[in-house]
Amino acid sequence: NVLANVDPFAQQIRPYLKYERLVHPIRFLCLLPLSHVFGQFLSIFLPPLLRGTVCFVESLKPAEIIQTIRRQRISVLVAVPRMLQSLQEKLEWDLENSGSAVPFRRTLDAAKGRHWLRRWWIFRRVHRQFGWKFWALISGGASLGDETEEFWTTLGFAVIQGYGLTETTSLISVNHPFQVGKGSVGKILAGREVKLAPDGEILVRGGGIASSYWSAAGAEPVASAEGWYHTGDIGELDRQGNLFFKGRKKEVIITSAGMNVYPEDLERVVKKQSGVIDCVVVSLAVDRNAEPCAVLILRADSPGPDGVIAQANQELADYQRIRRFMVWPDLDFPRTATAKPRRQQIAESVQKCLKAGSSPGSSSQKPLHDLISRIAKRQVLELLKETRLDSDLNLSSLDRVELLSALEDRYHLPLSETQFSAAGTVGEIEQMLAEGPVPRGVFHYPAWAQHWPVTWIRFIVHYLLLRPAVFFLGWPKIAGRENLAQVDGPVLIISNHVGHVDVGFIVTALPARIRHKLATAAGGEALEALRTPPSNRHFLARLYDRVEWALGVALLNLFPLPRQAGFRESFTFVGQSVDRGQSILVFPEGHHTTNGKLLPFRAGVGLLVNNLGIPVVPMRIDGLFEVKQAGKRIARPHQIQVKIGKPITFSTPRDPQEIAAELENLVARL
Repeated sequence: NVLANVDPFAQQIRPYLKYERLVHPIRFLCLLPLSHVFGQFLSIFLPPLLRGTVCFVESLKPAEIIQTIRRQRISVLVAVPRMLQSLQEKLEWDLENSGSAVPFRRTLDAAKGRHWLRRWWIFRRVHRQFGWKFWALISGGASLGDETEEFWTTLGFAVIQGYGLTETTSLISVNHPFQVGKGSVGKILAGREVKLAPDGEILVRGGGIASSYWSAAGAEPVASAEGWYHTGDIGELDRQGNLFFKGRKKEVIITSAGMNVYPEDLERVVKKQSGVIDCVVVSLAVDRNAEPCAVLILRADSPGPDGVIAQANQELADYQRIRRFMVWPDLDFPRTATAKPRRQQIAESVQKCLKAGSSPGSSSQKPLHDLISRIAKRQVLELLKETRLDSDLNLSSLDRVELLSALEDRYHLPLSETQFSAAGTVGEIEQMLAEGPVPRGVFHYPAWAQHWPVTWIRFIVHYLLLRPAVFFLGWPKIAGRENLAQVDGPVLIISNHVGHVDVGFIVTALPARIRHKLATAAGGEALEALRTPPSNRHFLARLYDRVEWALGVALLNLFPLPRQAGFRESFTFVGQSVDRGQSILVFPEGHHTTNGKLLPFRAGVGLLVNNLGIPVVPMRIDGLFEVKQAGKRIARPHQIQVKIGKPITFSTPRDPQEIAAELENLVARL
């Protein structure tokens, strides 16, 4: 079955391989589960035919997906429609926060129908955000909404849809990348036959059809005696041979007037209305007949369910009009692994609540309940708004960070780390989710400082300027360098924080193999203030700040580590730096000492240790504070001492606060 589907693809792709060398390698980012045949086809079978590279990620947060596309120079994103919607929302949220949403929407409307090159140029800032190599999105696993398809197409990206099932070993039809049929799921692929039954059901025949279903009672044939597989899906074919997916046959609603109503048609119209996050239309049994019922998830600024449905009904035919609707109580519908709404479960909840006169859903069905149960590693029987995260659920600081990431993954929105850390109850978390995304400070992570030719410049400057300056200002006494004799590879270096010159003494004390591959964490807010100075400063002052930022980043390999929100993005950059062979220098106190004594280490260093899993090297600078207090600029030889402790490895994740306390004790004993 697999070969029957792969071989026609190989034949159709072969004429295009001569052009592939111009963009080699084609890089796919696959967000589909590999337990599904469509995910396997787009990540295992198809890319080798194009000599392509496939990337996988664990996180599904839109911001990180965009960063990955840019960083890994992705050409094609493979995802379910829900992810494309989330990426669209992410772009719109960013525009809303920057105050550019209204002019962007006007430009988007004006750009419709123009040549794709013109659209690409109009939205070049969006393309720059994703990276210049990114050009296509492949959607599968569910039906893609017209609004989402039009959004990405108008921006100048190719949106490719396909249609297939597990029984057909993935694809039956697919859009040509450069001849996309708007709203369709493409033309029928070679080696497959498709016809429509009198009731519109899609029938498929070909070598890709599985022979039988496995069951304990014995094999059950998949196709009929004539070889036709009844997909259970309703479709249409136009004169050009484009296939249009209308919905599942069993989900078609036959009204009391004998009219067929397709839920997808109604959902498409409702989702276009302002204030609608999502909508699922289910069949509702009323007086032995069926009626469509719209189940809505609304934004806080929506006109309300009555207003939304009234607007939608104006665009629907009389027999399609929605007369029953409900608001779903959770922030998302229950979904399958490919992000399809579980219609049967939603319909059952709606039917039950109508009988009971209550709202659909229950606390045991809420995703928040499931996430907390998974992270707490126990079944939480009751989850009330008053339930406390610490005393009632025993969530550690590490559990909180894991919960924050899981919530962002689940709901595809950025949350405030500062606000989340202050949340004490389940109700406060639910309030955060209801308020939606929050604007975050923008921090720039200069990966260019870790590549040639900047590394060579830094090497030369170190021996010509930095190292002589350190020995001139205060020839340090270095102790414990032998503890690093067996260290081979990236390490996490921690030290007490006395002043701005700490980095110079630490770099001087380290062996060359670590010294020249050392990235140093600096206060994110202060570093970003230099990178992006306020507009009310004088032009020359802003220029001076920018030059200071560039020199600090280039010559000291600095990167931002925010103290409030955004530290997880910094941790991501740290992980990427370690992958490039860089060691990391962090000052866990977060501030310079004011009395010469060690300040408490922040729990963030514990999170970093858990995330990186590399040896930790404690270091300590003595004597520098006394020189600083005396107001001197030059110290006597060996008045300043730099001590290097033995590397320590944390083999299993532990509570970040415990790790921070243990590291603080190690530095204090040096």
